[in-house]
Amino acid sequence: MAEAAARRRGRGGGGAARRAERSSVSFETAKYIERNIPNFEVLNEEALEIIEANAETVLAEVGVNFVSNPAALERWKNAGADVEGERVRIPRGLARKLCSTAPSQFTQHARNPERSVVIGGRNMVLAPVYGPPFVRDRNGGRRYATMDDFNKFVKLAYMSKWLHHSGGTVCEPTDIPVNKRHLDMLLAHMTLSDKPFMGSVTEPIRAQDSVEMAGILFGKEFVQENTVMTSLTNINSPMTFDDVMMGALEVYAENNQACIISPFIVGGAMAPVSVAGTLTQVLAEVLAGVAYSQLVRPGAPAIFGAFVSSIDMNSGAPTFGTPEASLVTYGAGQLARRLNLPFRSSGSFCGSKLPDAQAAYETANSLNMGLMSGVNFMLHSCGWLEGGLVADFEKFVMDADQLGTLHALAKGVSADENAQAMDAIREVGPGGHYLGCAHTQANFKSAFWKSDLLDYKPFETWEEEGARDTYELASNRVDNLLAQYQKPALDPAVEEALSAYVAEKKASMPDAFM
Repeated sequence: MAEAAARRRGRGGGGAARRAERSSVSFETAKYIERNIPNFEVLNEEALEIIEANAETVLAEVGVNFVSNPAALERWKNAGADVEGERVRIPRGLARKLCSTAPSQFTQHARNPERSVVIGGRNMVLAPVYGPPFVRDRNGGRRYATMDDFNKFVKLAYMSKWLHHSGGTVCEPTDIPVNKRHLDMLLAHMTLSDKPFMGSVTEPIRAQDSVEMAGILFGKEFVQENTVMTSLTNINSPMTFDDVMMGALEVYAENNQACIISPFIVGGAMAPVSVAGTLTQVLAEVLAGVAYSQLVRPGAPAIFGAFVSSIDMNSGAPTFGTPEASLVTYGAGQLARRLNLPFRSSGSFCGSKLPDAQAAYETANSLNMGLMSGVNFMLHSCGWLEGGLVADFEKFVMDADQLGTLHALAKGVSADENAQAMDAIREVGPGGHYLGCAHTQANFKSAFWKSDLLDYKPFETWEEEGARDTYELASNRVDNLLAQYQKPALDPAVEEALSAYVAEKKASMPDAFM
């Protein structure tokens, strides 16, 4: 059934699909960002060379652990590493050599080809928050996430102009058994949106389910020849690669799907307190992880990840939007570019419990840092609250609105004839104004970025309309967007095959909540 559906899709989707497409409403998505501004670099050549040499020393002398994964240990041994128990010591230069086969950029295909993205180079792709077990909104407060919450976030991401990607575990739907929820989440991404999405990594078999469902959606041959999923492979810092994440990595690499190799760094707890020391550990861990993906399949797409926060030494809580995290992220971007790998970092990071001033300050610092550091794939770009424990609906649309400023900043400054505006300056002359001149009339619609959320009305108008704050405006926007949502067209045979796969997989195993 699945293969037949895929063949029908390949022939154009059939009459039912075309009818659905004609009656559907498609929401505008801006193209992924193409930077026309320089990256901000904090490390000079000497510092870069020191960090790179120290990372090689860590790999060769300290080593990394591959836990409960005999196949990984055998691969490393055959590649020339020194394997002692679960400790792998990698000779100088070996990991870097292996990493050289990973592509510097790749296309992640969406089921709507107009929404495919190119990850790497001068590009930046924005994806929503990932992983929180809790959600919050203005009316319901903080609570455990459900599948209904998940579906709403996928719809909001689909309708958000500045988001290029549907993401993965936008929140953790705790009302679905642990061993089955990945199926529902994947089905939601595949049917409620036509943007690119992420696969499951919580068990190797769930990664395999992701590949098989992608085969139904795109066609098996297409999946083997093209990248249709990214996945988040976290390293248990310091320097430990567990069998669950590495097992998922093996599945994705074998099937030509992209892995974000990302150390989970909380400075002072999982890495040294110094910027240079943290960068040394980050580089060593990424080198080992990307190299391993290339041992599984040379040429498999991989992304240099750096999730970075520091720790409050009084409470032990992670902190975000700090200068130290920014310096690590800027430096990691430089190291990623020297390895010729796409770079993942940054997001709408904050430690606040509410979408308040703290959340705004820390989020703005984190988002701007991501743009300036050269991030190619920004996970958590909207919706993050409470150190990543909460996905907040109001903050999701607040952040998604502000992502538009990143698009505008990335354009840089044009100096073409129109941008020079000499005709306008001549026309207005001394003492005049530009409101009615020809240049303003020709350019005013596109000259300035405009928020779809924030209030710029005069005080009197604002007061007459209820003196609404940003929190209330955001809550109204969530409701309005969900009320306007319509599913993007999908061949009914493909959707039927996906639903049948999910039902069959669920029926094959008992529920497990651990």
